[in-house]
Amino acid sequence: MTPKSSTSEFPTADYYDRLRHSVAHIMADAVLQRYPGTKLGVGPTIENGFYYDFQVDNPFTPDDLIEIEKSMQKIIDLDLAFESRAVPRSEAISLLQDQPFKKEIVNDLDQEEEITFYRHGKFDDLCEGPHLQSTGQVPSFKLLSTAGAYWRGDEQRPMLQRIYGTAWESSDQLDSYLQNLEEAQKRDHRKLGRQLDLFSVQDETGPGLILWHPKGARIRTIIEDYMRQEHYSRGYELVYTPHVGKAKLWETSGHLDYYRELMYASMNIEGQEYFLKPMNCPFHIMVYETSKRSYRDLPIRLAELGTVYRYERTGVLHGLMRVRGFTQDDAHIFCRPDQIHEEIIKVLSFTFDLFKTFGFNEFDLMVSTRPKKFVGSVENWDLATESLKTAIEEFQIPYGIDEGGGAFYGPKIDIQIRDAIGRSWQCTTVQFDFNLPDRFDLSYVGSDGQTHRPYMVHRALLGSVERFFGVLLEHYAGSLPLWLAPTQVVIIPIADRHLEYVEKLANDLGKALIRTHIDQRNERMNLKIREAQAQKVPYMLIIGDKEIESNTVSIRQRDGAQLDPMPSEEFLSRVVAEIALRGGNATES
Repeated sequence: MTPKSSTSEFPTADYYDRLRHSVAHIMADAVLQRYPGTKLGVGPTIENGFYYDFQVDNPFTPDDLIEIEKSMQKIIDLDLAFESRAVPRSEAISLLQDQPFKKEIVNDLDQEEEITFYRHGKFDDLCEGPHLQSTGQVPSFKLLSTAGAYWRGDEQRPMLQRIYGTAWESSDQLDSYLQNLEEAQKRDHRKLGRQLDLFSVQDETGPGLILWHPKGARIRTIIEDYMRQEHYSRGYELVYTPHVGKAKLWETSGHLDYYRELMYASMNIEGQEYFLKPMNCPFHIMVYETSKRSYRDLPIRLAELGTVYRYERTGVLHGLMRVRGFTQDDAHIFCRPDQIHEEIIKVLSFTFDLFKTFGFNEFDLMVSTRPKKFVGSVENWDLATESLKTAIEEFQIPYGIDEGGGAFYGPKIDIQIRDAIGRSWQCTTVQFDFNLPDRFDLSYVGSDGQTHRPYMVHRALLGSVERFFGVLLEHYAGSLPLWLAPTQVVIIPIADRHLEYVEKLANDLGKALIRTHIDQRNERMNLKIREAQAQKVPYMLIIGDKEIESNTVSIRQRDGAQLDPMPSEEFLSRVVAEIALRGGNATES
């Protein structure tokens, strides 16, 4: 099955950037009108919307947002023109005497720059634009929520109040977005994690550190076991590496120079400085270096479900999506230049097969090319970049180009998956690296007997197990496909006299490795059914006198559907076959 590439049914990104940027200014104008003396932070556009930060005496309430919206609509109805002008630096500072956060931005700009302002009516704001022609061109908008936000993300700086909003080209599209937003809130993986008892984050343990409960751990184990099997079948070797490494390792890799702010404080062990690992790459390189490599040994594909630790500010932590300790499905491929194209093809094939298995069939791909500052030769960059492009083209999938967007050490492919309600999630990265092979002086002996530098490709398909788990929960709204469900079948006996039959049935299912639970609580049958449905168990088997007499099972599904009774052996065969298919329907609830 060829994966589908998503196409937008909306106007261009440039239009939405202008629209939402304009509405952010209108919102700031309305806030200043209603709360004179407010200090303005920044008001950028974001995916599907915008926000603006304000320093006010009291946090905004939902009622405040309603009143701000009314003031915004009045500004829109006035159809005020957006006008830009560039002023000298000294004049800009004078204009911003009452706006300390804006003055700070100007002071950080190049001394020679002229400063751009945008005005509508009496409202004047530091801004590069672009905007709509006038406020009256705003078709539809909505203020959504508020949150606290430190100025410039620094916990040592003032706390501002952030208002989030959205704007669309029509009221129909706004309504559609708001419906999707409501659906997304229902699918919030944090809510589902609590409801289904899958994981938790607790103050005593620390923010951003996940505690996996038994059912969540079971699902994670199923995912990881599947990943391990797939890696072995595709020619990877799995490794395990330590959670800490000497400072010298991170100095050689460059992490202490370029990544220190995301690394946890060092620890002293027997007089040596060690760090928790933020990445797995240097350890895989160490494995490569344990032997002298020949061109005949390549490619070498080393993979690991490796847990790493990165310092993320408390304000950006978000359930499973942004954490401080997470497990990457990390792999590094060491190969010859003539093997690159085939290796990228194999990685992409692995990626698309993997996501199809998990129920994702729409992708957005982006190739990031050489930036102005880079390491390695132009020749190697061109070969690597062309290998990425031609590999994608073999799958006949459209892709975008991010010119100059590659990291300094190599070009890359980023793959986003689309979920059941159309949201994009960044998962897969395929990244060339011309930096680490040089830093660690990697080599292999070629067919000419000379020493050569191998190509190195970083590759993570799921991205991180934690984040992908959260995406899965939201994609399926918690109703995971049968092969992933922690409990696949709940058997509900109507009375104690039915337990002997039920236990034999559960034993038969267990021998077939079907995850089964007997609910023999002294509760009403309908309550047990409702609770099993709330726990999103795929199948419920109701056993009473009639079923025992006919050696059948009565079957309910979690969506409320009731199947025709069938012999227990037939049900077992049905479930085994369904599990073997490995797949799911994300529209099931």
